[in-house]
Amino acid sequence: MPETVALIDYGAGNLPSVHRALDVAARAAQLSIHVAETSRPEGVRNADRIVIPGVGHFRDCAKGIAARSGLLEAIEERSRQDAQPTLGICVGMQLMATTGLEDGSSKGFGWVNGTVRSINSDGLPIPHMGWNSISIERSHPVVTGLKPDAHAYFVHSFAMEVEDASDCVATTHYGESIAAIIANGSCVGTQFHPEKSQATGLKLIENWLTWKP
Repeated sequence: MPETVALIDYGAGNLPSVHRALDVAARAAQLSIHVAETSRPEGVRNADRIVIPGVGHFRDCAKGIAARSGLLEAIEERSRQDAQPTLGICVGMQLMATTGLEDGSSKGFGWVNGTVRSINSDGLPIPHMGWNSISIERSHPVVTGLKPDAHAYFVHSFAMEVEDASDCVATTHYGESIAAIIANGSCVGTQFHPEKSQATGLKLIENWLTWKP
């Protein structure tokens, strides 16, 4: 029986591209999955895996999830209590932090101790947009098989500053060192867009689809 992947629809995220990338990665891994785009708590509770996309501002995305009755509670129940694999993409990753400082201070999920703050780009253009290399800082199943010179596609002006270095799996450099992949328990997040990162992104998604926390 195929696993169900809940792709959270809360009004912020490039759902068609993420949906397609999940399907392509599943075929590459010879997996049978069903991707269900959902904004309903029962859709999350019935899923085996959860993907939280995100495009835009931290505060708006946090409000978008909070506005859907019971959705955040269902995500936290499945991800944190039931240890179902959860992938956050871009702002979806940032929401896992304690606090976001975009457009004032906003509360995150608090799954990863850290603050989402503006990038210290050292004079480089903001937003950080385009292809950049990533450096693996520690082993984790989702980065298995990624090439040492792997590049990924970024679009962001804010970055997560983690308090515990062990939560950071990979970094990129754009004026400063930036968390590119984070992991904590059953949760993984990518600051880059794996659905736009070609072979690197598809390999990471493939790894995530086969990962058992």
